[in-house]
Amino acid sequence: MNVSRETEDKLKIYLALLQKWSPKINLVSPMSLKDAARRHFDDSLQVASLCPDGARTWVDLGSGGGFPGAVVAIALENMELEVTLIESDQRKATFLRTVSRETNVPFNVIADRIEDVPAMECDVLSARALAPLDDLLAFTELHLGAQGTALFMKGGTWQTEVDDAQKKWRFTCEAHTSVTHPDAAILEIGGLSRV
Repeated sequence: MNVSRETEDKLKIYLALLQKWSPKINLVSPMSLKDAARRHFDDSLQVASLCPDGARTWVDLGSGGGFPGAVVAIALENMELEVTLIESDQRKATFLRTVSRETNVPFNVIADRIEDVPAMECDVLSARALAPLDDLLAFTELHLGAQGTALFMKGGTWQTEVDDAQKKWRFTCEAHTSVTHPDAAILEIGGLSRV
């Protein structure tokens, strides 16, 4: 995803904050911090590029260091998109609020457990490296609006996770091959109901 100079500058601020905070509160692994621009920022930008037309609310679950949610908020800042990040770890939530303030990009941070947050009824729901798909779909049932789209970043075992989830759930699923890892995929999920 090509980004504007302004967006690039804000992502540089974010990267500097990540490098400063991560050693203290373990936002990302030390190994991935060395290649954070590709491993975390480019990875998140590809999710932003899948934002459906007309989306007004985006909720990111288990945001951790802000991937993909904070990057989405920065990349799609001009879309009148209300972005909310849910992160139960208070220290990480403080980091995320700092990113919002320092980049001057407004997004909401809810420091609570996903299942304790009232139903969000959002247009887009995202998560990265949070839980097996079956568990993510339970969160989806709670927080995604009826016509919404879920975008879940999954590693090389994504097809097995889809097969397992289909034992309990009905849903549409389009797998977008990751641009940062050929075995990984972004699962675009909709039409969710229980079997």
